[in-house]
Amino acid sequence: MNKIVTENAPKAIGPYSQGMVFENLVFSSGQIPVNPATGETEGTTIETQAAQSCKNVAAVLEAAGSSMERVIKTTCFLADMADFPVFNQIYETYFVSSPARSCVAVKTLPKNVLCEIEAIAYKE
Repeated sequence: MNKIVTENAPKAIGPYSQGMVFENLVFSSGQIPVNPATGETEGTTIETQAAQSCKNVAAVLEAAGSSMERVIKTTCFLADMADFPVFNQIYETYFVSSPARSCVAVKTLPKNVLCEIEAIAYKE
């Protein structure tokens, strides 16, 4: 197993890695909408936060030698299921391969953000 480390995604804020590679599978940790350049939450709307979370997932996958087109499964967490339709609009522009997905509402997310996305992908 190999840890994924990239400056293009937020640093882990706890005792975990940005992701792990096992054989040809890539497992990203949940990515919240933190701008890796500033360390601050990006935006206050679900549109902006969903886009930043997707960009962070993409950066982790790229650092592992994979891509958004190779995502097999995602798990998405929303602070408010009322954001689901708008979240979907943003999500589908990044996850164009339509991977398997679970999406659940949660009580609270780290830093009180509106969404978090984790992914499993493959690499050649």
